[in-house]
Amino acid sequence: MNIARTLRAAAVTALPALAAAHAAPVISTFGPLRNRHMPRLSGRGRTDHVALTFDDGPDPLSTPHFLRILAERRVNATFFLLGSEARRSPALVREIAAAGHEIGIHGWLHRPLLLRGPRATHDDLARARDLVTDLIGQPPTLFRPPYGVMSTAAHLATRRLGLTPVLWTSWGEDWTARATPASVHRTVTADLDGGGTILLHDSDCTSAPGAWRSALGALPRILDTCEERCYAVGRLRDHGWPRSGD
Repeated sequence: MNIARTLRAAAVTALPALAAAHAAPVISTFGPLRNRHMPRLSGRGRTDHVALTFDDGPDPLSTPHFLRILAERRVNATFFLLGSEARRSPALVREIAAAGHEIGIHGWLHRPLLLRGPRATHDDLARARDLVTDLIGQPPTLFRPPYGVMSTAAHLATRRLGLTPVLWTSWGEDWTARATPASVHRTVTADLDGGGTILLHDSDCTSAPGAWRSALGALPRILDTCEERCYAVGRLRDHGWPRSGD
C-alpha cells in the first residue's frame, strides 16, 4: 500500500511537468516571436516570393470560386485540407491537385491539438494523410495545425508521418463576421514582405457563415499588391522552402 501511495503521489507531482512539456510548443503561436526566431515554422522563403496558402477546405460551395480566380491569374497555391471535408468532396480534392496546386493537411478534424494526447494526435494526422494520399496518388508532406497551435505530441507525430509543420507570417483575419474584402486586404498586406507566407480560408466550416466571401473578394487585391511590390506568388513548394539549415 505504501508503494502504491508513493507511486500515486509521484504521478500527481509529475502531472504539471508533463502538461507543461506537452504545451511548450504553444509559444510558436505568438506571431512576432515565431517570425523572428522560427523562420522554418513560419514558412519563410526566398525574398522575391510570397507563398499563398488556404485552410479549412475543400468546400464545394466556396473553393471553386478561389480556384477560378487563381486560374485566371495563373497563380498556384498551397491548400491545407481537413480530412473530414476532403472525404465529402473527393472530386474537388482531385481538381485542386490537377490544377497544379499543392496539397497539405490540416488534420482530420479542426480541434485544438493541446486537448489531444499522443495517440489521438497521431491517428488524426495519419487519417488525413492517408485519405489525401489515396485521392491524389502521392502523400502530402506539409501540415498546418488547427488554430496554428502545435503541441509536443504533434511535433512527434509529424516527424513519424513524414510531415513538416508550417504556419504563416501574414493572415487576413477573414474568419470573422465583421471581415470585409477591404479589411482582409489591409490586414494581409500590412504584415507582408518578401519571403512571407499568407494564410487565407477558402471555407467557412470553422468560421462565421459566409466569411469566405471576404477572403475571395480580397484575393485579387492581394495579388495586385504582390505584383506592385515585385513579389512572385506561388506554392510553398516554389518558395525555396523548406530550406536546409533552418
